[in-house]
Amino acid sequence: MTGVTLEKVVKRYGDVQVIHGVDLQVEDGEFCVFVGPSGCGKSTLLRMIAGLEETTGGAMRIGPREVTRVDPSERGVAMVFQTYALYPHMTVAENMGFGLKMTGHPRAEIDRKVAEAARILKLEPLLARKPKALSGGQRQRVAIGRAIVRGPEVFLFDEPLSNLDAELRVEMRVEIARLHREIGATMIYVTHDQVEAMTLADKIVVLRAGRIEQVGKPLDLYNNPDNRFVAGFIGSPAMNFVSGVAEAGSVAAKGLGQVLTSVGLPAKGAEVTVGLRPQHLRIAEGATHRVELTEALGGVSYVHLTAPSGEKLIIERRDQVSLDPGAMVGVSFDARDAMLFDKDGLRLR
Repeated sequence: MTGVTLEKVVKRYGDVQVIHGVDLQVEDGEFCVFVGPSGCGKSTLLRMIAGLEETTGGAMRIGPREVTRVDPSERGVAMVFQTYALYPHMTVAENMGFGLKMTGHPRAEIDRKVAEAARILKLEPLLARKPKALSGGQRQRVAIGRAIVRGPEVFLFDEPLSNLDAELRVEMRVEIARLHREIGATMIYVTHDQVEAMTLADKIVVLRAGRIEQVGKPLDLYNNPDNRFVAGFIGSPAMNFVSGVAEAGSVAAKGLGQVLTSVGLPAKGAEVTVGLRPQHLRIAEGATHRVELTEALGGVSYVHLTAPSGEKLIIERRDQVSLDPGAMVGVSFDARDAMLFDKDGLRLR
């Protein structure tokens, strides 16, 4: 097992550059998750690490070895794709051991490694079945088992849970987290689902337009984002944003009123944005905000509001009180929970 290092990595397709000088260190045994919106370059970057996409510029290392121009089969990585890509005519055991069979490994060694992978993934009762007799979650576990059997230095996952229903996604998140704890391998995982990122990652890499916006532990990114993009992307529901104007020691926010702050502000009259997480807003007395919808989910409810400025807000409530659409309510919050961003989206601290 070993880490992965990217140094000024660039990817171009002709005249179009999609990865812009990425620097990243993934430590040995770390679970690193790439997140970002569609088209941000996260899968492209993963495929570059795997060697499935040529690296246009920069250097890439797996452990001490530079692998920038090394063939995928010699990089010591195994990749699990969104599609299971299992051979329908082979049993689970045959699918898992096929890669080793093709490289001439002895039968006894293949059987031993398949049995060990099956134990880790709880696939022993399914080894004689064929893929058509498996559920989606079981097929994905077989695909992961096929990667384990190869004994790679680094595991790469490209949105492996996207094809599963909600219940199976939760189940497989637990399985993958347990797998990482048990084998301790370096894992790099791509997803657009920030819930997966928050629950699985030791380190999250937030990407936008082929550039890294911020790298850090999940709760560090949640509690201390560097910019508005990261603040809005990490967290579900997303952070509320309201436009405002800087004043002396406060912000005049159209959708929230006056926001006192000890944060250093730009010049008086400068445009700023106030960010508040849904759990930091409260329903209060008054009739300033219009209720559009209440999502009552049992243990938690989300109240969607429209501010007098027309801006949209979401309030998280830990009760089962449903407010009728069209009702008028007030909103309160603790100014210490507010995050401020300048006109370029950078965090004011």
